[in-house]
Amino acid sequence: MGLAQIKARLRAAEASAGRAAGSVNLIAVSKVQPPERVEAVLREGHRLFGENYVQETQGKWPAWREAFPDASVHMIGPLQTNKAKVAVDLFEAIHTLDRPSLATKLATLAQARGQSPDLFVQVNTGLEPQKAGVLPDDLDAFIAQARGMDLPVIGLMCIPPEDEDAAPHFAALADMAARNGLTGLSMGMSSDFEAAVAAGATHVRVGSAIFGARDYANR
Repeated sequence: MGLAQIKARLRAAEASAGRAAGSVNLIAVSKVQPPERVEAVLREGHRLFGENYVQETQGKWPAWREAFPDASVHMIGPLQTNKAKVAVDLFEAIHTLDRPSLATKLATLAQARGQSPDLFVQVNTGLEPQKAGVLPDDLDAFIAQARGMDLPVIGLMCIPPEDEDAAPHFAALADMAARNGLTGLSMGMSSDFEAAVAAGATHVRVGSAIFGARDYANR
């Protein structure tokens, strides 16, 4: 489909929802994509990207940041606690804060560095046992705990179950964010980001629809 078409769909979704043009941030998910595809999107002028793997990001983004110093990269995949020290230097935001041990590690790093990436708490809205994320019933207490550590929690993130209508999950996440005074909502992917925009998303994550299908065999 390509970047221009996705941006056109996003602008249409914003208009349909009565939201200002450009009010939703498009995260181009560049994980496991060939360098030439990512560089093409950078040359088109896009500057916000999402990555899932610390090691992959560490291997490819420093050079791109030199060439495109205004580029911003967000961590949207599960973050292992033992890779948090590297992650806080690589990413402007981390969308997958999902457990107390990670919060404690990030708080320790933030105190040592004097700063922290923006943080989104990942919520397991579908109560899926195989999926990461704070359970909805535990969310308020977890946010309070993270705030008590002076962590910059700015929003929530979710990945709805693949076999369910995403819209109720987006609405539930928006309600949880409002209840906790959070304005950031990282939700919506290639197949459902229009519904996410309608529910108040501030960040949508779109990968293969921009770059083309991924080939994990060559990762």
